[in-house]
Amino acid sequence: MKLRATGNGMTSARTRARMIERLREKGIGDETVLAAMGEVPRHIFVEEALESRAYEDTALPIGHAQTISQPFVIARMLEELRRGRGAGPAALGKALEIGTGCGYQAAVLAKLATEVYSIERIEALAGLARRNLRELRLPNLRLKHGDGSAGLPEAAPFDTIISAAATPVVPPAFLQQLSMGGRMILPVGDEDQAQALCMLERTPRGFRESWLDPVRFVPLLSGVE
Repeated sequence: MKLRATGNGMTSARTRARMIERLREKGIGDETVLAAMGEVPRHIFVEEALESRAYEDTALPIGHAQTISQPFVIARMLEELRRGRGAGPAALGKALEIGTGCGYQAAVLAKLATEVYSIERIEALAGLARRNLRELRLPNLRLKHGDGSAGLPEAAPFDTIISAAATPVVPPAFLQQLSMGGRMILPVGDEDQAQALCMLERTPRGFRESWLDPVRFVPLLSGVE
């Protein structure tokens, strides 16, 4: 059986390299993030009918009213999480991703952190992510079907938390599960109103908050399906 990760034509390594160059042109300067995104074949995380569009800088549908995020937004979030934190996987340490979706961002994150826990509330998507990720054999990545709005208390604390869903306010569980010196980035805002990326850093004096780019994400929902 041919492995999808190999790619050809519009899914080739050359096409992936062009995506990375476009990210550089748009201002992403962290070469470690770019290298990680260059290693992960995005086309295996979308339906075969959409493979030819996998390396466009756009979000694409993955079913269940969810999308695979725009590459620039993923790169931007990861670059900010890494900024000034040193080199290597220890920079992000133990990471929690809220909203596995198809598994693409989790795969990139696994290239940048020592451990990654990713939680998805929709069981069918959790299963899809497992199938997509099987070929990549990432030993430091653990997937869980569960309610991401509660975080993952059994594995906390986390040095890094990243959310792929927007919430009007930062969930208290996320704040409680962030380690001292840790960073969290997530889209904050209502589904029908403005959203922006919010970065929070836990310091001995409390949480330091920074606001970044306007974005558009699906809402963070509680419960499981």
